Amino acid sequence: MKKIIFATNNQHKVEEIKSIVGDYFTIVSLREAGIDIDIPEPHATLEENASEKSKVIYELTGEDCFSEDTGLEVDALNGEPGVKSARYAGEGRNFDDNVTKLLAALEDSKNRSARFKTVISLLLNGQEHLFEGVCYGTIFDVPKGEKGFGYDPVFVPAGSTKTFAEMELEEKNKFSHRKKATTQLIDFLSLHGKSSSIKRNL
Repeated sequence: MKKIIFATNNQHKVEEIKSIVGDYFTIVSLREAGIDIDIPEPHATLEENASEKSKVIYELTGEDCFSEDTGLEVDALNGEPGVKSARYAGEGRNFDDNVTKLLAALEDSKNRSARFKTVISLLLNGQEHLFEGVCYGTIFDVPKGEKGFGYDPVFVPAGSTKTFAEMELEEKNKFSHRKKATTQLIDFLSLHGKSSSIKRNL
């Protein structure tokens, strides 16, 4: 079974993507690979940040790897927090503070529409392939649920009345942006490139 390094220190993301990938291939987290670095996310787009992370690990190890970057884009906030989602309330990456700031920013807004967007950057034999998944929904006015992470307690995906934080992982994966992008990654690896990825040579 093929092994691919997942360039992230976020154990929540590792668990989610492992639940999606199943037996298609083996994911090796940075911790499992013995890599202890914090990869910067300095760019203005999710695509650039995802590419940065996969490139750093590929250059460090020379092994096939992938990364992802995810942002919450809120219509009433002109797409914010977007690429700054993890650090919306400051560099501490505190999920509760991020949610509190988001709800305060939307306090007087009737427009609660939003979307999660995930971009995966796969580096396979030195060539990059990008995959994107989007989940549309709305922002609930108070946090609900104890599961998930990040903005999950206030995001209700279209087609559901629950927040992501109220769902078991199997149910969340029926809607998830991360599931959609990861499925494209699986299809690409399974079908030897017969998927609609964007290719860029390093």
